[in-house]
Amino acid sequence: MDKEFVRIIEKVRAFLLKNGLKDFSFEKIIDFGVSERDISSFVNSKEELVEKILEYERKSFEAIFLEYNFDGQNAIDILFIVSQEINDKFEHVTPSITMELENYFPEIYAKHMEVRMGFIFDKIQINIQKGIAQGMYRNDLSGEMVGRMYLSRLEDMHNPELYPPERFKFGTIYDTMIDKFVKSIATEDGLIYYRQRKQLLGVLSFGR
Repeated sequence: MDKEFVRIIEKVRAFLLKNGLKDFSFEKIIDFGVSERDISSFVNSKEELVEKILEYERKSFEAIFLEYNFDGQNAIDILFIVSQEINDKFEHVTPSITMELENYFPEIYAKHMEVRMGFIFDKIQINIQKGIAQGMYRNDLSGEMVGRMYLSRLEDMHNPELYPPERFKFGTIYDTMIDKFVKSIATEDGLIYYRQRKQLLGVLSFGR
């Protein structure tokens, strides 16, 4: 994305975090350093802007996998790295905005989630295959089944009825999900490694 457009998107996101989407219009975000003309130079409608915001959400998440070369790394370490990166880039992947976008732009949001979940599904299957080969995950696992289970848990994370955003931080929910996920698929060696790395890195803070 154009750097100036990324700046505009981040300003719009800041506006939405504070004010919500209900009364949003191009002319209302001038106090956030963006003019209507700035936005109109890149998009022609709110719908197109929403598509670009959600694309930015996806690209921010996908950038984690582009930034790191996971070849040869332990499958469990990869989960730790992704978890830490999500916490560090909290503002780029938080569902607090996208939940509201889903209500006002359901078709655009549905397409966004289909693309995002497809990307995640492919990555988690690679991680499962790697973990089985390394002896970290059980060898009786179905990559497809585990991948679908992982996606189901991600979808639950985005359910505001289960996890009201005013009470639960996205990073905390994600870390808890990863903790339970690893414990459900790891071998004894994998669990030992996971607990050692968890304690050493201090990435996750949940008790056994």
